[in-house]
Amino acid sequence: MHNVYKFETVSEYNVLNNHETLHPLVSVIDFSKAAPRSWGGEKTVRINYGLYCIFLKEVKCGDLHYGKHTYDYQEGTLVFVSPGQVVTIETTGEIYQPKGYALVFHPDLIHGTTLGKHIQDYTFFGYQSDEALHISQRERKIVMDCLSKIEYELEQAMDKHSKKIIVDNIELFLNYCTRFYDRQFLTRDNVHKGILERFETLLNEYFQSNKPQTVGLPSVSYCASELNLSSSYFGDLIKKETGKTAQEYIQAKVIDVAKERIFDQSKSVSEIAYDLGFKYPQHFTRLFKQRVGSTPNEYRSSVN
Repeated sequence: MHNVYKFETVSEYNVLNNHETLHPLVSVIDFSKAAPRSWGGEKTVRINYGLYCIFLKEVKCGDLHYGKHTYDYQEGTLVFVSPGQVVTIETTGEIYQPKGYALVFHPDLIHGTTLGKHIQDYTFFGYQSDEALHISQRERKIVMDCLSKIEYELEQAMDKHSKKIIVDNIELFLNYCTRFYDRQFLTRDNVHKGILERFETLLNEYFQSNKPQTVGLPSVSYCASELNLSSSYFGDLIKKETGKTAQEYIQAKVIDVAKERIFDQSKSVSEIAYDLGFKYPQHFTRLFKQRVGSTPNEYRSSVN
């Protein structure tokens, strides 16, 4: 059993990195000032963060894993971790000097703020494998400028404006990251190429098998897992590629398959619904009417 290192507070993580705690709920860390790490010679290190963490990695120090997946990260990438995530680092067991920067903040910092209300909109905190943010040199300058502004504010005497300025700058930083990810969805064709085609193939094979009867309708999480992507990243990618959510895309496929099967007069609409994975035929009828504008029986009559 591997040891799990837990960091529930900003100060705990600052201690690890030889960094002074200027604010109990937020910190900007320069890893080059941290002591060389060996993790006790362990080759597999598991870290449980109770914080929001954004890492700008500038040295390859081992493979990062979240769950069963490996982060697509290298030098010059941003990795996002949300409270409760357990990240695994596969190392050589040798001592290494960490390099790069981190912005870490406790959830309590953003409670009651606009950012706190919308933090779930930054879906990249839920990304897992093959999904790190690769930034250009120009983008890196923007990242460092955002971190510098937060760090500057932390070094000043706290006043009634401090929290708002710090949180606003974190939100600005996250908004830039959203823009950078939008760019990455467009430019990393070598990574994303074929995902939509594989999604389509996955759905075709699903409905040609007996899985709808045994498992039910395909879920977004199931499809994402089969494609080795997190649900968040998969959903964002499909939305940007098709203009539809992944759930809407699946529902459209269900309707396309249903239209073909309705031609089979030997089966009732209820039987077709069960064959597609619906537990209740009325749910199928409701979805079909929403999508097509007529009930399955009305559609069957119109095409005959």
